[in-house]
Amino acid sequence: MIGFIGQGNVRHVSIFWQERVEQTVVFEEVDGQVHLRGILGVGGEPNPHLITRTNFAYVLTVINNGETHHRLYIEGLNVQTDLLEPGQQDTITIYPDKEGVYKYFDKRERLEHLGLLEVKSVIPSDEFTGIWNDLI
Repeated sequence: MIGFIGQGNVRHVSIFWQERVEQTVVFEEVDGQVHLRGILGVGGEPNPHLITRTNFAYVLTVINNGETHHRLYIEGLNVQTDLLEPGQQDTITIYPDKEGVYKYFDKRERLEHLGLLEVKSVIPSDEFTGIWNDLI
């Protein structure tokens, strides 16, 4: 006789990993212009378009490789890093619950717009048929 018990009802701990998106970016100064460049989890182009998804923890590590102080500020989500001296880093964690496109800035004496952070919802595909559709 074989018995199956599902949905984790008999476990004393959750067996699922906490889902999260991790990215690392650095502040740099090139020809007097401030740029944010991705080094982990995002492309290396200047001021990348950052993307995360709803209902996931978004962990963003910011490193200051520049020669002056910098602070990353994300408008609309109202989160920011500490004021980073050259060589310092800070990590912010965001738990977005709705879709949107938010501007991010270097916030020092004034706001300097650098790029965008986009939050998207991801839903299961309807392309599965038969038994696979029942598993979603």
